[in-house]
Order: sequence, then structure tokens, then C-alpha cells
Amino acid sequence: MSYAEQKQILIVEDDADISDLVSIYLCNQQFSTRIASTLTEASIWLQSSSFHLIICDIMLPDGNGTEWVREWKSSRDIPVIFLSSRNETEDIVEGLELSEDYITKPFDPDVMVARVRARLRRPGIPQGNTEPTEKVWSDGRLQIFFERWEVRLQGEVLNLPSKELQLLLQLAAHPGRVFSVEQLFDSIWGLESGSDHRTVMVHIHHLRRRIEESEVRYIETVRGIGYRFLKR
Repeated sequence: MSYAEQKQILIVEDDADISDLVSIYLCNQQFSTRIASTLTEASIWLQSSSFHLIICDIMLPDGNGTEWVREWKSSRDIPVIFLSSRNETEDIVEGLELSEDYITKPFDPDVMVARVRARLRRPGIPQGNTEPTEKVWSDGRLQIFFERWEVRLQGEVLNLPSKELQLLLQLAAHPGRVFSVEQLFDSIWGLESGSDHRTVMVHIHHLRRRIEESEVRYIETVRGIGYRFLKR
């Protein structure tokens, strides 16, 4: 396994064309990427996965990227590279005070990759085979591997549709916590999705049919509020 293959990067960017471009270039260099289009979704990823570096836009649909980074930076030692169209001196200075690098849009993807690699080679970033232990939830019947986005049912890989998988990961990462239908919709489908909140209920219904049996329940409906993953 190469050095790059061990590194997982979170891309926080609401422009799908840009996030896809960044992801493609990083994946071509054997980095592993996860994409969040909102700060809410990014926060969920931070709670459920381990990242070696975060690439973050500043102007996002649900808030300011610099403020979001400021909130968690003191408690998490994760390098940040801001990727933003804001190119005024004061914006760059503020960004660099909170991050390890600042790249302005438009940008050269090859230069972006080079700066990511340079940052990950610096002291303080784990090297070699020191990848964090993967977070796994299991009751013997169902296994959820959060880092690799994999679900196994009775030992067999369960190929869930993307939205059902995201719902399961979000709920299972916080057993016992109640998520409203609105929270689930906003974090997974996005604030500007053409769907409506009823799609959450439809996907939960299909997810239950795939992972549950009459005597085995994982997702509980909290009437009038939303859903929670049952503690075991």
C-alpha cells in the first residue's frame, strides 16, 4: 500500500463540478475522498470518520467555512486547506490563521494535488502504517464499517443504494439519538434538492426491508419527530 492510499480527505464544497474535479484528481493519486456539500453533512462525517486532511470552501449553503473550522479546530488536530473564490487579502489572511494553506479559485488541479501531498508530508501527519483503527458497529448479525462505507448482513456484503447507505451511516453513528426528518433530508439530499421530506420516509422504509426482520429491529420511528438507531 502506498503512502497516498492511507490518506482519507474530506472535501467540503457545494459546487458539484468543483468537488467532483477535486475528488477525481485526488483519487487518481490513490487518496480516499469523501464529499460534503454542506457544513452539516461535513460535521456528520467528522463525527463518524477519521480524516487526514480537510479541503473546505468558505461560502457554503448553511454557513461560513472559516467559522465552522474555528469551532472544532481546537479539539481536532486535522490539517485544513481552504479552497475559495474569496481572494481579498483580509480573507486569505483570516483563512491562513485557521488553516495550513489557502488556494484561490480558479485553480490548477495539479497544483492543488501537489499542495495536498506537501501538507501531508509535513511533521505531525501520521506516516507509514499508522492509519486510525476503523470504527465498526456490529451486533453479530449486522456489521457497519463507517470508514469504508460497507455494510454486511450475516457476513455477506449488502449493496445498499447510496441514499439508504448514507441514512444508515448517519443514524448508526449516533445510537439512541433522534434525528428529525428535516435534519436527515437536509444533510443527505441537500437544502436545494428537488425532492421533499417524504423521500426520507420512503428510503427508511426500503432500508428497513433490507436489514430488518420481524424479530430484529434497528431503526425506530419516533412519532411526530423522526428516527433513531436503537442502542444494543
